[in-house]
Amino acid sequence: MEARGEMKLTLDEFLDYMDGGKEVVAGSEEHLYMCALSGEAIRLTMELNGSYHTAGEIVSLMRQITGREVDDSFSLFPPFYTDCGKNLKIGKNVFFNFGVKIQDQGGVTIEDGVLIGHNVVIATLDHCLDPDHRGNLIPAPIHIGKNVWIGANATICKGVTIGSGAVIAAGAVVVTDVPEKAVYGGVPAKLIKEIQEVL
Repeated sequence: MEARGEMKLTLDEFLDYMDGGKEVVAGSEEHLYMCALSGEAIRLTMELNGSYHTAGEIVSLMRQITGREVDDSFSLFPPFYTDCGKNLKIGKNVFFNFGVKIQDQGGVTIEDGVLIGHNVVIATLDHCLDPDHRGNLIPAPIHIGKNVWIGANATICKGVTIGSGAVIAAGAVVVTDVPEKAVYGGVPAKLIKEIQEVL
């Protein structure tokens, strides 16, 4: 990873810090490390998005972006965007449609069978509300359960858990946890209906 000057943090130490939900102070060692990771993620996503790739090449690039094993069953229609990638965990049979954007510094877990629609935003960071410290960042993880379907242009905000089998309607802004097998929609997203078993 190309860093600004000599970095004392390791990737594991950075991820431990972020997973702890601690505030990232602007200009701190953690913030500078985050910026260095962003540079690497931008380089790799530009490679992913800049020309045609086979399904296998896309999986290989996603392994580089995440620094983790990504199953061969993963599929993606570029473009895809992330400004980190290293705190993103993806299960089997996951699909990203065109324009998915994931800000995963706070940790994003996507379980098996998840379908993510066009231009969905998944964001694990907020800025500090105090205007004098607005550059500081506050992380919280997002967890998306098995077989969730997220419709086009939805936004999933930090700290949210979406239960297995749930559906997020197109254009929804999800700011609270979503139960299993529930359809949520609107701004902010609320329960529309529960999904009944199909016989």
